[in-house]
Amino acid sequence: MRAASLNHHDLWSLKGVGLGEDKLPMILGCDAAGVDEDGNEVVLHSVIGQSGHGVGPDEPRSILTERYQGTFAEAVSVPRWNVLPKPAELSFEQAACLPTAWLTAYRMLFTNAGVRPGDSVLVQGAGGGVATAAIVLGRAAGLRIFATSRDEAKRKRAVELGAVEALEPGARLPQRVDAVLETVGAATWSHSVKSLRPGGILVISGATSGDRPAHAELTRIFFLELKVVGSTMGTKDELEDLLSFCAATGVRPVIDEVLPLDRAREGFERLEAGDVFGKIVLTGV
Repeated sequence: MRAASLNHHDLWSLKGVGLGEDKLPMILGCDAAGVDEDGNEVVLHSVIGQSGHGVGPDEPRSILTERYQGTFAEAVSVPRWNVLPKPAELSFEQAACLPTAWLTAYRMLFTNAGVRPGDSVLVQGAGGGVATAAIVLGRAAGLRIFATSRDEAKRKRAVELGAVEALEPGARLPQRVDAVLETVGAATWSHSVKSLRPGGILVISGATSGDRPAHAELTRIFFLELKVVGSTMGTKDELEDLLSFCAATGVRPVIDEVLPLDRAREGFERLEAGDVFGKIVLTGV
């Protein structure tokens, strides 16, 4: 392992969500880029058991750190199917940001939302790994991106990265959008639904503020024929496409800070406090 990045999934695991006591001790970390036993520079696809490719042929799908040890280590073991070539154009630190947050954003935008160049998209919670990725990828794909954040500095940064406009949470948009990417959950759910045009689509991949909104907006959803789609991670083929997209377009992950592996606690503390814009990366050997 040369580089690995932090995700909110790691924080949830620390809190015991999806990680039972019977699975301990568990090395955290879903993402990594490094060198394989033959000296090839590679990136890991962290979904194990997808499409029957796992440690066993019939095992259910899981993400590294749920059943198998993760990437915050000097070395990590995965099925050979989960290893992809790292494009020479990307550094180890950049490549290590892609397999979870950036892959999630890629799938949300281009597979599940199905947006096309010229479409408008609202990204809730600018600053988080998935939201930041969606802004950068969306701009590169010719989308009209709006973003929200409670933090003025993060709103300014979102515009610098390509958002047409960044607003406070709950603020009225200049227009209703074709799609909303939702990772915040309860705190922004009502605003997300109200921001969609008739027939629009809301894609949700997380709920960092909770999964029980005060107003589900069911009447608006059925009356305007809105679509709500869940999204989790992405496929190996989508990760391969994302790597190629970044190599070809010059798009690069937004990295907030790079820390050595023995300072991982600092990275977790910053992620927990919400004091991050982009990804925190840990470097190994």
